[in-house]
Amino acid sequence: QVQLVESGGGLVQAGGSLRLSCAASGSIFSINIMGWYRQAPGKQRELVAVIDSGGSTNYADSVRGRFTISRDNAKNTVYLQMNSLKPEDTAVYSCNAARGSLVFWGRGTQVTVSS
Repeated sequence: QVQLVESGGGLVQAGGSLRLSCAASGSIFSINIMGWYRQAPGKQRELVAVIDSGGSTNYADSVRGRFTISRDNAKNTVYLQMNSLKPEDTAVYSCNAARGSLVFWGRGTQVTVSS
């Protein structure tokens, strides 16, 4: 099993910044892809950004150029730097890790952007 714990969410004004962290523990060997997803009230969960073990990244069009995903393999932690936040970024942000065919999820952290 892999345990994922997110932190760094909160309330911020539009235009502000937040940095989310996701610390992985447990059977973390061979984790390949880690990523961030979000789910706003009444909407489906959507991909925000992913990063693989080699550092290759992919972003949703809605956040590209504003958000940056990174990972520290030594600390088994993935980060999401969110800049120029908009009210529509308000959602529960969850961390995800994939190991082969297994997928693990954190509980999520709330991000609220006020206008």
